[in-house]
Amino acid sequence: MNVKRREDSTLDLLALGALVIRLDPGVIPFEYADSFDLHVSGGEYNVAANLSQAFGQRTAIATAMVDYPLGRRIEAEVRRMGVKGFYKRFAHDGVRGPNMAHVYSDRGQGLRAPQVFYNRSDEAAARLDAESFDCDEIFSGGVRWVHSGGIFAALSPTIPALIIHMMQEAKEQGAIVSFDLNYRHKLWQSLVEAGQDPQKEGQRVLSAIVEHVDVLVGNEEDLQMGLGLKGPDVHAKSKLDPSAFWAMMEEVHRRYPKMQAVGTTMREVHSTNRHSWSAVLHIDGKGYQAPTCELDVYDRVGGGDGFASGLIYGLLSGKEPQEALNLGWAHGALLTSYPGDTTMATLEQVEALAGGGSARIQR
Repeated sequence: MNVKRREDSTLDLLALGALVIRLDPGVIPFEYADSFDLHVSGGEYNVAANLSQAFGQRTAIATAMVDYPLGRRIEAEVRRMGVKGFYKRFAHDGVRGPNMAHVYSDRGQGLRAPQVFYNRSDEAAARLDAESFDCDEIFSGGVRWVHSGGIFAALSPTIPALIIHMMQEAKEQGAIVSFDLNYRHKLWQSLVEAGQDPQKEGQRVLSAIVEHVDVLVGNEEDLQMGLGLKGPDVHAKSKLDPSAFWAMMEEVHRRYPKMQAVGTTMREVHSTNRHSWSAVLHIDGKGYQAPTCELDVYDRVGGGDGFASGLIYGLLSGKEPQEALNLGWAHGALLTSYPGDTTMATLEQVEALAGGGSARIQR
């Protein structure tokens, strides 16, 4: 993978996505909760924050920001995590918006699954379009990698054009482009008119975006539902069996010949707090699988973003594919042991686990 040299750029990664507030009552169901922890989150932001905090990378995010107290709280956390903000600013009318989105997500416990729901009413990020950012300013010092995702693409009809525009700018700069499919049926359903098929609309939009992507993150279900790829004849024996994933790679590369790599996590959920965890990467025509470990999960939210950030770090650093994959697998695993959506790991901890430092690894 032809990644720009670090000394030739001022940013290692630019994320393009929405910032959100996650309210977390811990293991208490929402209807019984009297207090909540507040986490600043967002799939694309999480990758930028993780790369800055755990991996020492220079990162930024291009996003919407509302100038009101909640926006200032989010902005302070972005700064604390070492992420530079390129903001399209909006004024709040004091009553209805626009707003920074809220995600409500508890941790669940044992056989009780986590509960997740949203308030994205008049979300500022949904007002973004291809004219929202000064690309000359953002790319002026050079950017090595640009990352976005499918949840952001589904926020409004104007967002896909923004993502494609930013990806085209990145390509002109010689940057690598990655995209996390994250197909969410409810979001696409909220965009279509009565009688329209939300899945077909999602596939139309996401397929146009993926034409510009070098590194894709998504499992076989994302590939089928989000891109309309034909499901494989091979049936996986378990959630940790990569057979179905490998079987789809020929179709992925046939439809998207410029695609350089596809990776995803694999997770077998035994209970809310006990998961078996692995990951796979297909790059340069070859498949790689990370080890399998048993996770004692504290908070599962953000594990996939943790995987993506570790993998991106490995590829940015010129690591061999297996090592890059293992870094993503290890960081995603560690992230599930912390509260909140972003990392508290150190590079040394990630490298130790990636190198086999856990007695739980099953070779």
